[in-house]
Amino acid sequence: MDPRAVLTAFDEQVRRRPQFGDGHVEDDGDIVRSVSSGGGWNGVEWCDLDGADVDARIRDQIRRFAEISQPWEWKYYSYDRPADLPERLVAAGLTRQDDEALLVADIADLALDVSPPAGVELRPVEDARDVEALVQVHNDVFGGDYSTLGAFLQRGLGDGTAAAVVAWAGRTPVSAARAQFHLGTHFTSLWGGGTLPAWRGKGVFRSLVAYRAALAKAKGFRHLQVDASPDSRPILRRLGFVELATTTPFTHPGH
Repeated sequence: MDPRAVLTAFDEQVRRRPQFGDGHVEDDGDIVRSVSSGGGWNGVEWCDLDGADVDARIRDQIRRFAEISQPWEWKYYSYDRPADLPERLVAAGLTRQDDEALLVADIADLALDVSPPAGVELRPVEDARDVEALVQVHNDVFGGDYSTLGAFLQRGLGDGTAAAVVAWAGRTPVSAARAQFHLGTHFTSLWGGGTLPAWRGKGVFRSLVAYRAALAKAKGFRHLQVDASPDSRPILRRLGFVELATTTPFTHPGH
């Protein structure tokens, strides 16, 4: 894999042309926003503000999202310009969250025949009850209320832009993950993968990655992309993922 070429493709195909199921995309030339109409994700997907009045453009985004009165996020990548953009975002009132690593892998380089550990079965998410199980795992592992994710996932299952899988130990869902297919691009994004504490370190996470990689390969995608936490980063690197950048969410309450 040529990391520079893949990062350029990711920028052009995914960040600059986001696909959005419950809203619309606004392209101002130097900034691309996703604006939700159904309680989904709102935020800045891509920017190139080098040479612009950066503080004024940040204020423009604050005013725009104030019109919908919803929390929103500026998704910053470590190669975005200008170099002091993070400091300017904080000065404008946004809150910096934890860094994640942008990891990408060529699907052709991954092992796809990874089985779950004994006693665990991987089942595709196909109906409302399966979605409830996925949401339950997310609530238990990550904390909070992921019911909005459930509604978003159901739309993605319906239009073919998403797939999901739950790992079951008997009647207990112990891990869950989803894939977002960026149609018309080379990329599938992987999300979730949180596992209940008692089942960590047994290979459940690796099997979920392989399961979704096989789905993406069958649909003709070339690359998998993950925003990886410190916990999942070492596992993904061992599987063959390469770190291309760091991504950091800067959040705003929206009012």
